[in-house]
Amino acid sequence: MLTETTKTPPGEQHHVFTAQFASSRQGARQARRSAVRCMEEWGHPAASDASCTVALIVGELAANAVQHGSVPGRDFGLRLARDEMGDLIRIEVADAAATKRLPAAQPTSYPDGESGRGLLLVDVLAERWGSTPRHPVGKTVWAEVVTDAGVRP
Repeated sequence: MLTETTKTPPGEQHHVFTAQFASSRQGARQARRSAVRCMEEWGHPAASDASCTVALIVGELAANAVQHGSVPGRDFGLRLARDEMGDLIRIEVADAAATKRLPAAQPTSYPDGESGRGLLLVDVLAERWGSTPRHPVGKTVWAEVVTDAGVRP
């Protein structure tokens, strides 16, 4: 469930979107859809490469937060930030999991398994990515996506 949204007022160069979602499959879908709407507001149509890349990364990180970082009664957070030039989007997904280790980008069930490739996609699509501890508990997994600067609004 979306509980909070903040955006920079029109005319300012730095844009930020934040929201909390239920730690469920539906919450992960809502996070992905919210990211696409946000990208549209920032001048990147839903079918654009930038929007599709952000949607894929948000979908994967949100799904991981739900599957591996879920704590009963705790939501996960999504934060999208567009830099001042509009050519870099930072994606952050925060969960309440006690583990603070960096997730692996290597598939854990390759080649026969049906899962374990999501962070490999993030590794390929993002300019860079990683994780940081979140206080008082949890972690934030982040990724940065370079967009086509010619698409800036």
